[in-house]
Amino acid sequence: MGKKIEQRDTARVEAVLQLIRQQTPLTLKQEKFCNYGCVERVLKAKGDNVKRAAKQLRACLSWRETIGIEHLIADEFSAELADGLAYVAGHDDESRPVMIFQMKQDYQKLRSQKQFIRLLVFTMEVAISTMPKNVDQFVMLFDASFYRTASAFMNLFLAALKTVGEYYPGRLHKAFVIDPPSLFAYLWKGVKGFVDVSAMTMIVSSLDYEESLEFNDFTSYPGAASLRFDESTAKIGPCSSSRFAFTVSHHNFDSLKPWYLSFSDTSSSKVGPTSPASLGPARISPLNARSFSFASPAARKSLFSTPLPQRVTGGERKETARTPRASFLQSPAMFFKRKSERGEKSRESFKAYLKFYRRPYDEMIYRSKMRPPLGGLISIVSHNIRRRHVSLSQRY
Repeated sequence: MGKKIEQRDTARVEAVLQLIRQQTPLTLKQEKFCNYGCVERVLKAKGDNVKRAAKQLRACLSWRETIGIEHLIADEFSAELADGLAYVAGHDDESRPVMIFQMKQDYQKLRSQKQFIRLLVFTMEVAISTMPKNVDQFVMLFDASFYRTASAFMNLFLAALKTVGEYYPGRLHKAFVIDPPSLFAYLWKGVKGFVDVSAMTMIVSSLDYEESLEFNDFTSYPGAASLRFDESTAKIGPCSSSRFAFTVSHHNFDSLKPWYLSFSDTSSSKVGPTSPASLGPARISPLNARSFSFASPAARKSLFSTPLPQRVTGGERKETARTPRASFLQSPAMFFKRKSERGEKSRESFKAYLKFYRRPYDEMIYRSKMRPPLGGLISIVSHNIRRRHVSLSQRY
């Protein structure tokens, strides 16, 4: 039974290639691109229809020739690579490459839609070049937290999904939209029926994973290692200034904020009450409110938390607590949190890719993943220098 299915799939692949060759002969690069796996993915995306698959594959070959994929190199996107706007962050547990796109709203004012598509295609080509032999899909993370309007991000997002669905069929495993603007969920609900890869697209909020951050993921990145608290080199004891004082405790180290803040004034030149109790409402003034940002979460909770209501007796009147108003300083995606099975599934699916989203960007690590000629002149020269160094060492 298995052999019959395999023979039938092989016959369909050969039928697609035969239909393409009847129109125009394929070049050597096109023959290399139209391998068995590529044709099989197109057939699966078109419902095993040979004619539709052949038409789609011919359109894909024409588009690749028009956009000039063979000439895409990193030197064309030097500014984008320096800012980390689009890059391959790593590979998941199934060895699928994970791409992150974190464009800002001003990007569309400085770059055209065609330039964004070229950057998107370049990033996907880098991801495909890093795939092992048994992997043919990738994951895309779109960080929409930098956008203020939903329509601006929707234009960019739909262009990306259209390119992936039409010219990279079967390649997308999952696509996550992180912290989109407030109206994006309504716009997406209206247009997702016209997008081929909408079933693989999910909307998530980063605020759902505040307690799941693992700082051990940053140990291999020297740029982020300096941000952590080093217990071995830390100075234990109090430290003070004219504005506030804080003390590093001897136990219960917190790798992010291993201190607690005290509000005792250390300045001897001030006149007037200095204790927090005597300050009264002035201690929450804008002048000293920013000192609360140095406090630990437990300290902030004790300072600003609302006291619990007292237990009432039979003769007393029971007062219900007011519902707190929604804060507009939070992510707009919080307004679209729903207790549905799809929402829970999206949050569970994104947990495996949370470490890639929170991992700091390193341009050199990303450039090391680029194979020539995608890496540009730097990768070609460094490759030749390394090969020449090996050959000279073998002589002696």
